[in-house]
Amino acid sequence: MRILLISAFLVLTFGNVFSRFIPDSVEYKTMDYARPKEYIIADIEVTGVKFLQPSHLVTISGLSKGMKIKIPGSEITQAVNNYWKHGLFSDVKIFVAKIEDGNVYLEIQLREQPRLNSFEITGVNKTEKGDIEEKINIRRGIQITEDILNNSSLIIKKHFKEKGFFNVGVDISQREDTSVVNMIDLHIKVDKNQRVKIQEIIFEGNEVYNDRRLRGLMKKTKQRDLNIFKGSKFIEAEYKEDKKKLMQFYNENGYRDAKILNEELVHLSDKRIGLQLTIFEGNQYYIKSITWIGNTKYPSKYLSLILGMKVGDLYDQKMLQDRLSIDEDAITSVYMDNGYLFFSINPVEANIENDSVDLELRIYEGKQATLNDIVITGNTKTNEHVVRRELYTRPGELFSRTDIIRSVRELATLGHFNPETISPNPLPNPADGTVDIEYGLEERANDQLELSGGWGGYYGFMGTIGIRFANFSIRKFFDAKAWRPVPSGDGQTLQLRAQASGPSYQGYNISFIEPWFGGKKPNSFSVSLYFSKQRPYAQYNSFDSLDPSFKTYGASIGIGKRLKWPDDYFSLYTELSYQQYRLHNYNLGLLYNGNYNLLSLKLVLSRSSQDQMIYPRKGSSFSLGLRVTPPYSAFSGIDYSDATYEERFKNIEFHKWTFNSAWYTSLMGNLVLALKADFGYLGAYNKTIGQPPFEKFDVGGSGLSGYNLYGTDIIALRGYEDGSVTPYEEGTSISNGNIYTRYFAELRYPFSLNPSATIYGLIFIEAGNAWGQWNEFNPLAVKRTAGLGIRAFLPMFGMLGIDWGYGFDPDNHTPYKISGGQWHFVLGQQF
Repeated sequence: MRILLISAFLVLTFGNVFSRFIPDSVEYKTMDYARPKEYIIADIEVTGVKFLQPSHLVTISGLSKGMKIKIPGSEITQAVNNYWKHGLFSDVKIFVAKIEDGNVYLEIQLREQPRLNSFEITGVNKTEKGDIEEKINIRRGIQITEDILNNSSLIIKKHFKEKGFFNVGVDISQREDTSVVNMIDLHIKVDKNQRVKIQEIIFEGNEVYNDRRLRGLMKKTKQRDLNIFKGSKFIEAEYKEDKKKLMQFYNENGYRDAKILNEELVHLSDKRIGLQLTIFEGNQYYIKSITWIGNTKYPSKYLSLILGMKVGDLYDQKMLQDRLSIDEDAITSVYMDNGYLFFSINPVEANIENDSVDLELRIYEGKQATLNDIVITGNTKTNEHVVRRELYTRPGELFSRTDIIRSVRELATLGHFNPETISPNPLPNPADGTVDIEYGLEERANDQLELSGGWGGYYGFMGTIGIRFANFSIRKFFDAKAWRPVPSGDGQTLQLRAQASGPSYQGYNISFIEPWFGGKKPNSFSVSLYFSKQRPYAQYNSFDSLDPSFKTYGASIGIGKRLKWPDDYFSLYTELSYQQYRLHNYNLGLLYNGNYNLLSLKLVLSRSSQDQMIYPRKGSSFSLGLRVTPPYSAFSGIDYSDATYEERFKNIEFHKWTFNSAWYTSLMGNLVLALKADFGYLGAYNKTIGQPPFEKFDVGGSGLSGYNLYGTDIIALRGYEDGSVTPYEEGTSISNGNIYTRYFAELRYPFSLNPSATIYGLIFIEAGNAWGQWNEFNPLAVKRTAGLGIRAFLPMFGMLGIDWGYGFDPDNHTPYKISGGQWHFVLGQQF
């Protein structure tokens, strides 16, 4: 038999006397609990536990071998308390197992709290259930204590309170699992009730700005009013964000002392609450003086000019912070672009008197840092030299923040990496004044199995199937091991395309681009071969005897060069091309039969600073193009006033001017405004010959520009049928678009920026028109349209999209009625 020393605190309180029989080697003894006796602990044994380490449990008790204790005494009481405090046990008992020669052998008998076998959550949807499981973070096998249950309930209530549910009920019930010892199942029942809405927002203490003005600053926390489109749900995270905006507004207007003294949520009903905010506005402050301290590299006058704030200005704390550190041309950028990586600046309000603030801008310039090592990670497919040649940061050069930003932009425009995850990471080495830069990259698939086309125009549906390898490597062409599935990694582009619209149209094209021809400078080299055949009446058997056709054979070779002036965003592209048009019974104005030759030189001056290609948020691009042919009429010796049309255009001559521009800006986060303007003009050297029937502009519709419909530039104008905005030659039904202009604005917002599927929606307004002669040209006399659409960029297929546009004006073919609504399907093209 063994003597129970402590079963509960009541045993000690009443001073019960327990006695036990000692083994034969020990005399019988009676233990008097009124007269404690001192013993030395000889051994401690822990029993009743399954999952916990006994040695750790002995430590929790505070008892140890060799320790002197009194029985009964406070040491045993404290040991029991220590176990209860941990909350891991449902029962605690300490026994005397044996007493021998002044030594005591203790047994600590514990019963663990039950462990979790399974749990279920009801009353919420699948997404909410996943969010709750992630936040409460309970899993099978953990001990279920009161703290865990209470904490889980609080977490669930807080989770839904942040979403506007203020009256959430959480009921957690336990059920013993009879199949496993000391295991339980939990059932968590959640009753969200209805989301609480804001009935009113009341401000107190505001004198400078009225309640309506302040409520307007709270973009996401709105009171319920007559406007049913205004949100009135109370979401705590959005409310906190709006409070910051409120104080930021005051700070921007010179009220540096403004603060919210008190805020109260007033419970109006189970569905409605009111917000009461007490504002302290304080005085409006102005800048009394600006003093620069610690600057040796740049004079104070120069820094003040960059700062853009002067004595007498409102004391705008946000603007001050932006001009010191945030903006791309901030003071910090000026220093960091010249190697001062360890630079810091601390604005100090040296003196505040009445409504004036004396500013001290204290600068620590530090030493200039040079670049030591440039580390590239994550390029699992693209060869490292392809990445390094695009970087503006090179070992041995001074550190420059602008160079890092530019390097990120160049890597993004390559198209080989996910632009959302390109992460430059400076790793300073203050000991030797150097810095390593690590560029973290994530490869994305950008080879495309191209399926592109559109519906409408002369041939109905025109489709393209092709393959585009955007990271090709021609130097590995004969390496059998590199064909997985094709040689890749050198950033070259190889494209094969075939196009068709039934028997009416066929086109084939092969092209190759080397972006760094020679490998040392960013000079591109391109070559292409192409063929197309148009048979507009091939589907009608009655025209088989004539079989009209228009065949185009062509080849081109081009060289591109990045320029350093006016800045290094400029580039110049030069292309020499030859095309031959073969007409057979084909009505192209007054031309029906014959072969017509076109030898031309094209020059394109362009500048692009947009941050990425697929979904640009900032930057701009423009291009000015000129395509010219030799002026054959100047030296042919032919009297073109008596020449036939076949003689006039045997060797085609013209000069062709194009201008394209685009500008992107982020209005708020990923909400982007895109503005574009285009212009084109086809001119003639000889007025007698006039413009050729080739190379004209065809305006209207989905805009299959970029397809191998050679001899015509097809210009999109949504909301109108294909080609319907191009005027006819007087008295004929022959298109005569020698001049065109187009403008549009798009508001874009992304639904997904995942590299495997970039999807965004858009709304647009657009206008454009085409004319035959300069005396008809009026850039303001345009056909107007508006609409909406969606785009999805899939790496394997390129850009897919659908637009609906409403034309507000008559087109140039049916001037008696407005165009109305039109659907446009886009595969493989961006507008």
